[in-house]
Amino acid sequence: MQEKEKKKLSPEEAFLKAQAYCAYQERCQQEVRDKLYEYGLWPDAVENIIANLITENFINEERFAIAYAGGKFRIKKWGRHKIKAGLKVRKISDYCIKKAMKEISEEDYIKTLRKVLETRAKQTTEKNPIKRKYKLLQYAYSRGFEQDLILDILKEED
Repeated sequence: MQEKEKKKLSPEEAFLKAQAYCAYQERCQQEVRDKLYEYGLWPDAVENIIANLITENFINEERFAIAYAGGKFRIKKWGRHKIKAGLKVRKISDYCIKKAMKEISEEDYIKTLRKVLETRAKQTTEKNPIKRKYKLLQYAYSRGFEQDLILDILKEED
């Protein structure tokens, strides 16, 4: 089977498609750039379209970072490390990352970490208390939470 040939779009058509793409949900520059390259555009045309989208407020990195961090924290229960890594992969500036991290309140963060650990503790069948604690630590750490915070909460439960 042959792979279907992608139709190349003119810069004007691509701009309209990019507007719709950005209007549907918050996007970062890198996601839009990748999409525009899929349309078969040259780098100059891609950068011009991105500049126009920024000017018309279809793309706003700060707004994207805040929406991304909030969503990943509230819905997926991710910790700060994992959220920061996701934003860095999308080439978001350190300024925007810091701004997005400020949107997550410390109180909610601790509450979420407790809930994540509590839920995982119910699912863990390990009987040995040391191994059990290690498994909970590893799980929360893999979700992007800070090791010292996890240990503090696990100590409270002892």
